[in-house]
Amino acid sequence: MYQDIVGFAHTTPEWLHTFAEVGTDGGLYLFAALFAVAALRAWRAPARDLALVVAGPAGVVLAYVVSEVVKAFVREDRPCRGGVATIAACPPPDDWSFPSNHSVIAAGAAGALVLAWRALAWVVLPLAALMAFSRVFVGAHYPHDVAAGFLLGVVLAPLFTLLAVGAVTPVVRLARTRLSPR
Repeated sequence: MYQDIVGFAHTTPEWLHTFAEVGTDGGLYLFAALFAVAALRAWRAPARDLALVVAGPAGVVLAYVVSEVVKAFVREDRPCRGGVATIAACPPPDDWSFPSNHSVIAAGAAGALVLAWRALAWVVLPLAALMAFSRVFVGAHYPHDVAAGFLLGVVLAPLFTLLAVGAVTPVVRLARTRLSPR
C-alpha cells in the first residue's frame, strides 16, 4: 500500500507535493489558532469550559510524549530508507517511523478541540485525518505508522485533557477572580 500511495503521489502536480509537505505543519498551526479562538469563546463560559481549552494542549503534549516512548522501544526505520523515491526529504537515521508524531499531534489536537468545542468535530477530525495521510503521501511514514499515531492521539490527548481538567478548573476560577475588575 505504501508503494502505491507514494507512486501515486509522484503522478500528482508539483503544487500538491508542496501543499502536502507544508500542509501538515500548517494544519498544526491552524489547530493552535483554533485553541486560541476556543479560549476566547470560553472566556465568559463556565470555568470548566475554559479549563478544557487550557488543558487540551497539555493533553496533546502528553500524547506526544507517549508516542516518543513508543518510538524509542519500537525503533522502526522510515520507509524512505528503503531506496524509494519520496516527495519529502528522508529524516535523519535516528528519527524513527512508528508511530507518526505528526499524526499523534494532529489527531490529539482535533480530539482535544472537540472536547472543548464539539461543533468543530466535522472540520478538525477530517483535517487531522488528511494531515495524517499526507505523511504517507510524502513518503515519510508507512500507513500503519499514521494509523497508530492517529489512534494514540485521538484517544490519549482527550483522556489526558479530561484527567487534567479537574486540576485546571480551580486555577481558571482563581485567575478569573484575580483578573476581574473590582
